[in-house]
Amino acid sequence: KGTTDANVALKAANDAVASMNSMLSAAGIVISNPTLDTSDSSQFVVSADVTVNGTTDFCAIARPLSTTTTDNNTSASDAVSNAAQNSAAASSVKTVSSAANPITASSGAVIKATGDNTAVVFAVAALAVVGMLGLRPTLAAIRAKKRIALANKETMVCAGQIMQAAARESGAEIIPVDSEHSAIFQCLTGREGELHKILLTGSGGPFRGWTREQTADVTPEMAVKHPNWSMGAKISVDSATMMNKGLEFIEAMHLFAVRPEDIEILIHPESVVHSAVELLDGTVIAQLGVADMELPIQYALTWPERRPSAAERLDLTALAGLHFLKPDFEKLPCLALAVDCAKRGGTAPTVLSAANEAAVALFLSRRLGYNEIYDCVAAALGSIDFIAEPSLEDILAADAAARAFVRERFS
Repeated sequence: KGTTDANVALKAANDAVASMNSMLSAAGIVISNPTLDTSDSSQFVVSADVTVNGTTDFCAIARPLSTTTTDNNTSASDAVSNAAQNSAAASSVKTVSSAANPITASSGAVIKATGDNTAVVFAVAALAVVGMLGLRPTLAAIRAKKRIALANKETMVCAGQIMQAAARESGAEIIPVDSEHSAIFQCLTGREGELHKILLTGSGGPFRGWTREQTADVTPEMAVKHPNWSMGAKISVDSATMMNKGLEFIEAMHLFAVRPEDIEILIHPESVVHSAVELLDGTVIAQLGVADMELPIQYALTWPERRPSAAERLDLTALAGLHFLKPDFEKLPCLALAVDCAKRGGTAPTVLSAANEAAVALFLSRRLGYNEIYDCVAAALGSIDFIAEPSLEDILAADAAARAFVRERFS
């Protein structure tokens, strides 16, 4: 909305949408429920927290039934609506716009996520924007028994128990989009009751092995240069601090109904093994592939089918080797903090996620040092009231309180 943080969010959203545009146009994916007529590509929802040019491009390619935006720029909102109207298979398309009350705009997404004509809901939050805006629409879609292609980890990290309880009650399917969780999901398909341990992999980021003293002078430009993946700024910083792996740890607990002690984090510099599972008899099954989000996105949208992909193929003979290391939690305090929050449960993961998001935004706008990201999050966790069994409103309140704490204390 004209601030430095919003500019960072806008670029990240543009990057994310550009990646999806590329994937759709290259792979020619038809997005629909595989149980329906696959010639109809109109049965899904696009919900964007920030309206950008890329969103209108996405509408032109994917022909969504409806779009929702929380942007207060009327011309931008109209552009998205017009793009959807010009390309949608259905005749009735509306765009909800509200900057004064995000929940009102979110309610527009709820209506679209629960509509009778919606078969697949792709749940994604624009990077570095208030990720919790995706919580209500996603929960509403789950309660309406929609299939969720889950790309918004905040909803599962902060409200995983609520989401999974709603899914069990309604019978909704939640298909993970994150590469690691997609890998675990694929390894566990058809293996109910056989899991012994999840092996959650991560590259270690650009500062693997660095001490806190060495990372003291890290700049945003350094932090966003991930060695293997091309991602938005916020998630790149999270990967550098390995907070992202901590959030994925919490997400995996809820997605696969396991305890913290049932997950082992492994540093895997090559990013070829996206994750693995160890079964009861000691067998390890892993999912390998190139570092390309096209593959897990496509699988989430076409599951349970597999379809041809334009992604690069993995050449095992070109690999010099695959390496796996245990993380050094002393050098990775954000990861240690996240694992601790996973064990605490309650509102701790919400405060962790919200405080981190606010702190990373300050870092990217050069108002906070790299090592201070951890300091911000730790301070928020020590200051915000903890609730062991939170309601949805408790979670939303904890999220808001954590963001406000970081802005007021560290801006």
